[in-house]
Amino acid sequence: MISAGPHQEMIEEILRQPGVKYYVTTFPGMREFEAAKKMLDELALDYQIIMPEERYARVAKPALAMSKETRGMLLTEKADLLFCSGWVEYRPSAADTPQDAPPSFADDIFGEAAIMVLAPCIAIKSKIRITAQISGDLSEAFPYLNSEHRTAIFNAHAPYLTIKDGYRDISMFPKRIGLAKADDLPDAWRVLEMIRCMVNDTWRRRSAITPCHEIRTRVPALEIYRRLPGTNCGQCGQKTCFAFAAQLYTGAAEATQCRPVFEGEFGHLQHGLLEVCAG
Repeated sequence: MISAGPHQEMIEEILRQPGVKYYVTTFPGMREFEAAKKMLDELALDYQIIMPEERYARVAKPALAMSKETRGMLLTEKADLLFCSGWVEYRPSAADTPQDAPPSFADDIFGEAAIMVLAPCIAIKSKIRITAQISGDLSEAFPYLNSEHRTAIFNAHAPYLTIKDGYRDISMFPKRIGLAKADDLPDAWRVLEMIRCMVNDTWRRRSAITPCHEIRTRVPALEIYRRLPGTNCGQCGQKTCFAFAAQLYTGAAEATQCRPVFEGEFGHLQHGLLEVCAG
């Protein structure tokens, strides 16, 4: 949901104009959002309010979008007073958001989330990364989540648990969530809500789940390479099998992209490749 700022009618079509670059920022809480909005009003600067849909009410706060020039003036005049989570280039979201209210859980172990860090993704500049603080504590849920997600990377001593949502990397700690390779801010909100529901649903069903404390770590790229056919055929998009193994190690590729293994004569390597990629 996008609503206009008070100084001019800025609708979503304006933000979509090619060649016009806008930046978006979000805030740890409503107090910081209202303070930033007040600063923009005092400086008579144009901005756009991006409100999360109701479905994301427990994992998102309103965001502000503005031009590069407006951001520069705001940071010049109010940098010492502005407390935001960071800046990324605005990109229109192509995904549809469910319009229903967020599910409630009687024994909510997740609580609510607030994005504390918002920045461009290091690996893929067109994606974004976030760090969100949560009001709950996931420590007791990790063994149950580890049991349900056999491809997760888990360390009970740290503790943390890492899973994937498509090409997105999700790292869960007791009181924070790290997410890399999100498409845009609404996509990050979607993933946080997905995690909230997944964690609480798993916790709700914990009496029927055998907790797993097995520690799984990511194996070196060389170990992945040894499970590949070694043909250097290039069908995965990489020039060599070792380059593809490096992509698998970083999470930038999926094992099923190796067509000789999953569609060709090396089908006998499937189990070993999937196993090593799962850690």
